[in-house]
Amino acid sequence: MTDIIGFLQDIIVNVTIIAWIIFFLTWVIGWAIKGLPIPFMRVKRHGERLIEDAVWAAFWLAMGTTVFAFISYIANQFYQPLPEPPTI
Repeated sequence: MTDIIGFLQDIIVNVTIIAWIIFFLTWVIGWAIKGLPIPFMRVKRHGERLIEDAVWAAFWLAMGTTVFAFISYIANQFYQPLPEPPTI
């Protein structure tokens, strides 16, 4: 059982790290597109949308991570090991 829990925790950590990397990459690309020295406002608006989406994604990622960490903390506080099975 411990192996499954450790495996799931590793997957959650890896997915969270990948999500933060994608957020940062999107945010940087959005600012790069917004700062391009081109006269096309449509392209610059797309950069603004990328920035806004990245900020919202970071907010929800932080909220989700906080909620899951809180649930994990509560579960660890109330965790009771299973009793030994009866022997005959």
